[in-house]
Amino acid sequence: MAERSFTREVEQLRLGEGEEFRGEGILAITKALLQCGVGYVGGYQGAPISHLMDVLADARPVLDELGVHFESSASEAAAAAMLAASVHYPIRGAATWKSTVGTNVASDALANLSSGGVKGGTLIVVGEDYGEGSSIMQERSHAFAMKSQIWLLDPRPNLTSIVAAVEHGFELSEASNTPVMLEVRIRACHVHGRFVAKDNQPPAMTVAQALENPRRDLNRIVLPPAAFAQEQEKVERRWPAAIRFISQRQLNEVFPGNIDDIGIILQGGMYNAVIRALERLDLADMFGDTRVPLYVLNVTYPLVDEEVVDFCRDKRAVLMVEEGQPDYLEQAVNAILRKHRVQAEVQGKNLLPKAGEYTAAAMRDGVSAFMQSVLPNKGRSPAKTHAHESSAQAVQLLKDIVPQRPAGFCTGCPERPIFSAVKLMQRTLGEHHIACDIGCHLFSIMPPFNIGATTMGYGLGAASASALNVQSTRRSISIMGDGGFWHNGLTSGIGNAVFNESDDVIMIVDNYYSAATGGQDVLSSRADNANRSTRHPIEDAVRGVGVKWVKRIDRTYSVAQMRDTLTEALTTRAKGPKVIIASSECMLNRQRREKPLVRKALDEGRRVVSEKFGVDEDVCTGDHACIRLSGCPSLTVKHLSDPLRDDPVAHIDESCVACGNCGEVAEAAVLCPSFYRADVVHNPGRWERLLASWRQRIIERLQQRRARRWLHLDAELESSG
Repeated sequence: MAERSFTREVEQLRLGEGEEFRGEGILAITKALLQCGVGYVGGYQGAPISHLMDVLADARPVLDELGVHFESSASEAAAAAMLAASVHYPIRGAATWKSTVGTNVASDALANLSSGGVKGGTLIVVGEDYGEGSSIMQERSHAFAMKSQIWLLDPRPNLTSIVAAVEHGFELSEASNTPVMLEVRIRACHVHGRFVAKDNQPPAMTVAQALENPRRDLNRIVLPPAAFAQEQEKVERRWPAAIRFISQRQLNEVFPGNIDDIGIILQGGMYNAVIRALERLDLADMFGDTRVPLYVLNVTYPLVDEEVVDFCRDKRAVLMVEEGQPDYLEQAVNAILRKHRVQAEVQGKNLLPKAGEYTAAAMRDGVSAFMQSVLPNKGRSPAKTHAHESSAQAVQLLKDIVPQRPAGFCTGCPERPIFSAVKLMQRTLGEHHIACDIGCHLFSIMPPFNIGATTMGYGLGAASASALNVQSTRRSISIMGDGGFWHNGLTSGIGNAVFNESDDVIMIVDNYYSAATGGQDVLSSRADNANRSTRHPIEDAVRGVGVKWVKRIDRTYSVAQMRDTLTEALTTRAKGPKVIIASSECMLNRQRREKPLVRKALDEGRRVVSEKFGVDEDVCTGDHACIRLSGCPSLTVKHLSDPLRDDPVAHIDESCVACGNCGEVAEAAVLCPSFYRADVVHNPGRWERLLASWRQRIIERLQQRRARRWLHLDAELESSG
């Protein structure tokens, strides 16, 4: 169950010639693929292009009508390998994934694809997840393009430019027999806008037709001596063909200005930020009319030397706006200008941040510094300077007042009790080396759990602990999710552990979905999927590669059972890898599934029972050990009006989803009995209403009796005093 449904939006994919498309960047890319006659699409979900996979899945009827094959690939490597269908056949193919971690996984297939070359147009849509909002290491796709000689597009972040980039990408790929990479940043993926649509085109050759008419060209296969000839072909034929196409089609754009002796060269994806910075300096307006000439690189690799020279020839200084490190483009522009003896000064990383996201503030400051260095009177107006200083002061005040909010588990997350159990186990057995993995469970490294030493890649949790497979008094613990298990962990983690006779403990967190990427189904998902094969137990796969010691827990909220099973795995005399499969449904997906059903039942007047958890204020001691061992966002503190109770007590707020973890932790840790559960009945029957009325009357009478007893006691104390 994906986190968002696009069943309504995909109807826009049927728009025809001249009709106006309105929507999100991801949906526009899908429409552009269909307009270009794509024959097949594969990919692996991950921010910021997860929704592209979800759109394609929801657009299955449209794809089937056109004869387009779509697959949710097992990994980015599988998606890249799909593109082999375009090596010998004139079929346009596309693949998509999160970069750069996805490109890391796919690099083997990409290198072979680029070396042999393609006949059909091949487009790789990578979600460039760079900057402060990223969930990965800070790297750029540019290095992969240069390494494997794959042309890299970085269009201006508006729907018209993005759609044009898809069209040009396929044409450029076919003109140069080279794969093309389309880089879309987070803001480009989710930007909203409009463009004039075209008719969808069925593929010129379908994959079914290719299957019925097999072809083979030995020169396209990456084996010696063909590989040596392919390298020469890259440089002597494909590269010049790409340069000609980029230049003739004017894929890069020049926006003139009236300050002729300076200019800005920028990545296409940085266009909106640059225009905004110039507008704040009174050098452009909100419609993009600029006084400073701009050379926009919608193709950032390869560069066209003649275009760079033509733009810079009559300028004394240019600013190179290139987000991230290393400064590939700045070095290349400097080399091109010096080679052609153009004396324009190139500035860039000396004024803009050397690393990190080019936020609005960073861009404004960098462009302002450039303008002050070349045109001192045009740098910044007093009004703009005052606004900037006020903004900086406001940011600093926020930092001083608003506490940081580190990433953490969702309310009711079934992975939270797993790490509560780990903490309880370590109370008895001591600290252990714990290797983490990519996924929701990585939040265990944050407070209150503070668990985990390393994370080396998706599905590599067990492999990252393999160096510790030695005789010792303790065993290492490694953790991976079900998504990571099917992505890479089965072979790299479990199979590797069996082969090398590991004696360590591997925990697989099974929440029924690839939850970290948006709740997509995986092989072991429990739900039926109309287009995919699910319900394949992880336990069967683990035993299938030779693991003997396997324990499965079907309710991770049983903290005591989790603790005891983990303790057993760490102390058993059994040899070989010990695998614990901890299963409970992702709470977000569970809520998405159940809430519509509950709303429907309530609207129809049917009886519905919901659980409510709370803390008895009279019993709670205010120790807060429950919070330290749980960390649930719904578990907070509350100050009492009782003057004899100075310390706040634990309190469960309205965001509680009734998972019961707090009470389970309290019981397993032998904390206190202050937690209670109440059943709230909606649309009760006549007998239930009558019973509730009797209960309420009895409670009221008992309360009145207690109150009278207290009044009588107070009177006796006053008379004796």
